[in-house]
Amino acid sequence: LSFSFHEFSHAYVSYRLGDPTAKNYGRLTLNPLKHLDLFGTIMILISRFGWAKPVPVNPMYYRDRRRGVMLVSVAGPLSNILLAFFSSIPVTYIKAVHGSRGMGSFDGISILYNLSLVFYIINVNLAVFNILPVPPLDGSKILSGILPPAQYYKMVQYESYISMIFLLIVFIFPEVLSTVMRPFVWVVETAIKTITIPIVKLLV
Repeated sequence: LSFSFHEFSHAYVSYRLGDPTAKNYGRLTLNPLKHLDLFGTIMILISRFGWAKPVPVNPMYYRDRRRGVMLVSVAGPLSNILLAFFSSIPVTYIKAVHGSRGMGSFDGISILYNLSLVFYIINVNLAVFNILPVPPLDGSKILSGILPPAQYYKMVQYESYISMIFLLIVFIFPEVLSTVMRPFVWVVETAIKTITIPIVKLLV
């Protein structure tokens, strides 16, 4: 669900900017079968790290290519932050009314709490991971709208080497990745809590 919504968001924003490519490839949909990559899905089950099929886009359709690429790229991580926000509401509400629920409890409230909590954690981490400015993640494409073109294209020249080094770190030294992501996770979670807690207080 998280991967599908992430990729759909890329496709939708690109379509709204005038690019029909994703729609023509059948990717303007929330159907997971259209987005999941077979090997990437298997890797999720084996190593808890995986990926979906990248959405095909054509920046030539955008009026402002740099701005368009940045908007399409940021749409993915923002979609996961949105999912994390919505899943944080039942977590915060149940915790306020009933207290934290253990994973070993199987009553209706506990199941809702734990499913929402896991979904929240997945989406926060997926958003932060994709924001990292490393090829081929969304963060590297977001840089295209921030960095001067000369500096960005210089980075693109070494994209394959950067990607290989990054994947080695992910698989061999995952603790390094966790350390890098931790402050960004804190920022995202703090922002979500700032909105969620006042909403829940109105409901309690």
